Amino acid sequence: MTAGLRPSPREVVSQVVAEVAPEEAAIVHAFDDVGHDEAVRRLKRSRARREPLGFGLGEVVALVTPVIWIVLDEVLNKSAESAVTATGGWLKPRLVAVFRRLTGRDPAPRADPVMPVMTAEQLRAVHDRIKELGAEAGLEAKQAEQVADGVVARLAIQAASGERPELES
Repeated sequence: MTAGLRPSPREVVSQVVAEVAPEEAAIVHAFDDVGHDEAVRRLKRSRARREPLGFGLGEVVALVTPVIWIVLDEVLNKSAESAVTATGGWLKPRLVAVFRRLTGRDPAPRADPVMPVMTAEQLRAVHDRIKELGAEAGLEAKQAEQVADGVVARLAIQAASGERPELES
């Protein structure tokens, strides 16, 4: 895991898929060479079209992988919006400008993000959102519940570690 006990979305997806949908493991590994943002973009695109993913995986249709990754991306986006709001939106553009001025180039591409520490209320919201997207994707209620339980269990580990919550409600 990255950043102590704080996993990346990729790590959470990989662990939960291995547990509840091992038939999708090849799909998760197909994203090993792309960044988080590109993986989410591809998963959203394939989900919208309801078609199998590429990567030469034949007729494997991903149901669990996109649900988990998309919900975790929503959490990251909400966390980022909270951080931008807290700084008045001025900090990142200034830091990028300073970096460019000092080095003459853009900052390096981002590493996979890590999940923020979440409150019990936020974990319940993630659980509900995974069940909602799972139903939309065609998962049976029992499988959607298993997926949601697996994701929340992994995210809750960091809350139990005593780290301070970072996400606004």
